[in-house]
Amino acid sequence: MESQRKTAVVYGVPTQVVCTAFSSRILVMVTQLGKMGTLVSLEPSSVTSDISKPVLTTKVLLGKDEPLIHVFTKSLVAFVAILLALAMKDKSMEVMKTLKKVIQTCQVW
Repeated sequence: MESQRKTAVVYGVPTQVVCTAFSSRILVMVTQLGKMGTLVSLEPSSVTSDISKPVLTTKVLLGKDEPLIHVFTKSLVAFVAILLALAMKDKSMEVMKTLKKVIQTCQVW
């Protein structure tokens, strides 16, 4: 099991990112609240006619299931077999773009 941890200030809020690679999945935890938050599974869907655009399915496993969580998850981690734990104060597009860069520096895949 490989794990990476990064801390960054995202729009004035201290944010922790922990990425852990397990044998069949990658867990990415992003928190500004010091807790795990909503746990979302991201998996590739059925095959599409355009292989360059994979279809990803998100499923909330734990926490509040709201549309913005699904959009945020797909935007942050666009690769297969991932679990994302998200506890954010701000879920704006600006924050998402900054978080994406932090997650990329925390790669274990």
